[in-house]
Order: sequence, then structure tokens, then C-alpha cells
Amino acid sequence: VSTQSTGKSRAEPSRAAANTSTTGHQEDKGRQLPPKRYSRYDQERFRAEKDTDEFKIDTLGGFASMKKPNAPGSSGPVSSGNRSSSHVQQKERQGSGRPVAQAKNPKRESKTPIVIVPASISSLINLYNVRDFLQDNRFVTAQEKEKQGYQKHSEVTISRKRDLVKMNALRGHAAPVTENQIVTVPYRIVDNPLRLDRKDWDRVVAVFVAGPGWQFKGWPGLMPDGNPVNIFTRMKAFHLKFEGLPTDKNVLKWDVTVLTVSKNKRHLDSVCALKFWEELDRFIVKNKRHLRF
Repeated sequence: VSTQSTGKSRAEPSRAAANTSTTGHQEDKGRQLPPKRYSRYDQERFRAEKDTDEFKIDTLGGFASMKKPNAPGSSGPVSSGNRSSSHVQQKERQGSGRPVAQAKNPKRESKTPIVIVPASISSLINLYNVRDFLQDNRFVTAQEKEKQGYQKHSEVTISRKRDLVKMNALRGHAAPVTENQIVTVPYRIVDNPLRLDRKDWDRVVAVFVAGPGWQFKGWPGLMPDGNPVNIFTRMKAFHLKFEGLPTDKNVLKWDVTVLTVSKNKRHLDSVCALKFWEELDRFIVKNKRHLRF
């Protein structure tokens, strides 16, 4: 009797546990579980290897195990997979905004002629009035320009109007152009030649001589004794003075073209300016034809 009662007592708890598990399982079936969120690291549950098995692509691999074609230790021919991966990496570098090394284009050299004028305001021509004289064919003293409130600049650019037919004839070109076709040629005017570099000195075509020899101190081509005779072989030298006044002694010794203007007869200013351009054109044609003039 005790044995039977003991067996019954052991069977009753097991039946109760089974009933409890069955009841809990039924409750879980009745209750809906929340859907799983997407995770990029849970791709293996899609079993993508079945779709890519034909191409032998390892979807879980990376680029770290691939060897570069020319890297030390690589052997054998470069596979198509390596070529495609290197192409992708190159595209990524280009799209990342990193600067791509490109061939540097050489800087185009300027062909604009340069004219040097004295820096002193007491000189008849300087940066105050050079545009009036060489561009507008009208002489105005620097003192008058200063009274008018003109502000001096470190350099100026003048525009010379030229007839294309005459310009081509001077250069020896026979280009078929229409008559009275006017073109504009720029000239750079400076009064501090020590700022010029070697390439700029090659473009210097004229200098206005004031008279004193210290004007050429530090210039390339100056002789040890201070004689600028070699400088005047590289550029055309001019000296501007008033009519009726004596010419400077140094100017008389040097190879300098003297230009004379009247103090009162302004209608003769164009004649003096025209002489300057004619002399300068002849010098450029003979010595510096590579420049634009």
C-alpha cells in the first residue's frame, strides 16, 4: 500500500508539470511575438549563398585578404575579382573628394611690353602723366595732375590704338584685313624697375632717361663704372624736355632719342608722341619681335 501511494504521489507532480507546460505553450501561440528588426549583420539568415553559388562570391568576405597585383608576395595572374575590386577602390578614392594629381600646365608667359619712367615728380614724364601723353597724345605736367587730385599708382597700363593694316605691314605680314580696322595693344608702365624679375626685363622695350646716372643703379647690364651704355642696347632710351631748354650733358653722351614738347602749344603734343611710337616700333621690330606691339 505504501508503494502504490508513493507511485501515485510521484506521478501527480509530473502530470501537473506537463499540464502547466501545455497551457504555457498554448498561451504563447495565442500571443504574437514582435517582428524582428532589420540588421545588416544578420544577412546569413537569408541564405544568399544559394543565389551567388554560381559566381563563387564570398558575400561574408572583405578586401583585406586580396593581394595587389604588383605588391610584394603576390604570385600568379591577376584575377578578374582583383581587377574589379581595385577598380571599385579607385572609384571610391575619386568620389571621396581627395585631390587627384594632375599634370601642371606651364604658366603662359606675358608678351606685354614694359616701359620704365622716372619716379621723381620733378621729371617731365612719370606715372602721374604718362597715360595722358602716350595714350591720349596730350602733355600735362605732373604738378597739374597732383592739383587735380590724381592718386599715383605703383604702375599703370596704357592702351595703344593701332591700325591693323599698318601694324601687319610693319611686321611684314600680308594678312587680308579690312581697312581702318583698329586694335588695342596694352603697354605696362612702371617706375620701380628693381621689382622686375628676369622674364620681365626681357619685356622692357623703352626707358625715359632723367639725366643723372644714379637712375640706373642696380639695373642688370650696368657697367662697374656706372656707365649705362650696355643698358641702352637692350631697350630704347628716350629723354623728354621742354622746347628751348638745354639738354642734359649725360643725355648728350648716351645713345638717347630726345623728345621736345612745347610749354604752351598743346596741338604739337601729338607730333611728339607719334615720334616716340615710331622710334619704339622700329626698335621692337629689330630686337624684340616676339612681343605684342
